[in-house]
Amino acid sequence: MPRLGGLAIFIGVAVGFVVGGLYEQRMLSITLGAIIIVIIGILDDMYELSAKVKFGGQLLVAIMIVKSGLLVQVLYIPILGDTELGWLAYPITVFWIVGITNAINLIDGLDGLSAGISSIVLATLAYMAFTSPWGTGTAIILPLALIALASTIGFLFYNFHPAKIFMGDTGALFLGYCISVISLLGLYKSVTLFSFIVPVIILGVPVFDTAFAIIRRIVNKKPISAPDKSHLHHRLLAMGFSHRKTVLIIYAFGIFFSVNAIIFTSATLWLSIILLFVLIFFTEIIAEVIGLVHERYKPLISFYKKVKKRED
Repeated sequence: MPRLGGLAIFIGVAVGFVVGGLYEQRMLSITLGAIIIVIIGILDDMYELSAKVKFGGQLLVAIMIVKSGLLVQVLYIPILGDTELGWLAYPITVFWIVGITNAINLIDGLDGLSAGISSIVLATLAYMAFTSPWGTGTAIILPLALIALASTIGFLFYNFHPAKIFMGDTGALFLGYCISVISLLGLYKSVTLFSFIVPVIILGVPVFDTAFAIIRRIVNKKPISAPDKSHLHHRLLAMGFSHRKTVLIIYAFGIFFSVNAIIFTSATLWLSIILLFVLIFFTEIIAEVIGLVHERYKPLISFYKKVKKRED
């Protein structure tokens, strides 16, 4: 089945995982979680599971990961110092896993889009692990990211437009799960507030596309899980860009966010704050120009036009 192409990504990662000797006892819950996610994806590709069933399965996997002890427990906030998250560590970690898993799935609307963006994200995670001080977390993150990256790039050769094979929910959910867990391994136990933001920046395209999708559905009074034709790739196509150009533009956005994430890791506190505001401003402007929330939702552009009109 062409739509079960994502199974090839899973098999590639699984073989690399075993051959690379990465399996150990603490990886048991992560491995079981991956298998469950793939089963959910296969069943959805074959029988079209309801949103509730898919969410329930993802929630089960996220809880299983949290129960294994893989969660962020301490957050360092400038001025305030170390802050114990306590019980908040559990919902934050669950939200992270489920959110990123679905974010990759939501952008899987064009040939090569999810595979390409996932490759950019995985390459960035691998680079950051390689350039970080070598430790327990880095030792597992780097090979995992490289194995997932190699498998995804191999798939992308057959998935880029015009695609010969499609990843379906099997591949999209699995890649989202891999990225969420690998980035979580980099945040294990104790992190600073800004290092917590870095994975969000790396995942800029799927995270912000999903965030604007939620805002859009709330504004239009529609269920959050309801599908629509107003995602980033839909809007670019509506603006007249070809399939290939739309995908390449979104790749460029992904690279832009990844480069900024790398800069963010070595920036000073104030430079990090400035960079964060610039990224938010840039994202909002792009969303307004493209019409991600609504064609008439353009507060910053409208404000600029009013100011310019007064000056004239």
